[in-house]
Amino acid sequence: MSDDKPAAEVDVTKAWQATQDQKGSAKSLRIYAGLSWLVAIGTEIAGIVMLKQHKFDHGNLVLLIGLLVVIAAFAIAGSVMWKKANRHDPASRADGFRFFFQNQLGAIITLIAFLPLIALILMDKDMDPKNKKIAGGIGVVLALLATVIGVDFKPPSVEQYTQDMNLCATQIKTKQPTTACSPEVASQAQDIARDSAAVADATKTPQNPAGQDVVYWIAPENGAKTSSTPHVFHLCQGVSPLRAKTVNHGSVTEAYAQNATRITQQITMEQKQCGFAGAAAAAPAPAPAAVPSAAAK
Repeated sequence: MSDDKPAAEVDVTKAWQATQDQKGSAKSLRIYAGLSWLVAIGTEIAGIVMLKQHKFDHGNLVLLIGLLVVIAAFAIAGSVMWKKANRHDPASRADGFRFFFQNQLGAIITLIAFLPLIALILMDKDMDPKNKKIAGGIGVVLALLATVIGVDFKPPSVEQYTQDMNLCATQIKTKQPTTACSPEVASQAQDIARDSAAVADATKTPQNPAGQDVVYWIAPENGAKTSSTPHVFHLCQGVSPLRAKTVNHGSVTEAYAQNATRITQQITMEQKQCGFAGAAAAAPAPAPAAVPSAAAK
């Protein structure tokens, strides 16, 4: 967006990004999920070794079933934790392979943890036919159950969270019911709504008592869509920090979209430089009240 182009009427918020807390929670959950899957695959390997040693030819059915149950339990636990991690730090649909692999990894690991052992059980010519039938049937049922649980039928995405965050911020600013404010996006949406309120408050004039939602920031380098480092946004183009700079302008959410994610701390100075000296506000507006989370999508 260039300076001689009017601000878009439709707010397009910055791409959603996981916070450090969200990334930390996702990392912990993925570590625990990996450990659970490691136990599941380790148990499978133990079962294959015992099968090769003919320990189940004429007995030990309970042990074999127990191994299958352990595999299922740890595969399911890993899948549940992995899916929770993806809710904190999802993949982008723009990278189709990563998006599929990250969201369906639980089902993939479950198949790896079950199929070799089940195949060897069903093909074992030395095992008692009755025991083979029972163990094979139970293994297939557990494998199907664990795989279905491992599949994420409605995987989250950066794009979906971006859309939700934008709608959530709009709902906060317009005091609508916050139906889009899921726990994953509410905090960042509140940041946008807070900064929008601060700008409107700082730009009030007798002619425009409602203020405005137009801010100015240093344009991304080399024509990029987003700045590589965070920038501050300002109340008008004429402020001293923007002199001799290439400047973009638009709504607060558009500023966020280009990684201008903090309002200036020199509001009083900029009010004078921009002709808003009569505005009542001299500091950012307080953060909006906590947003009740809606049901996750």
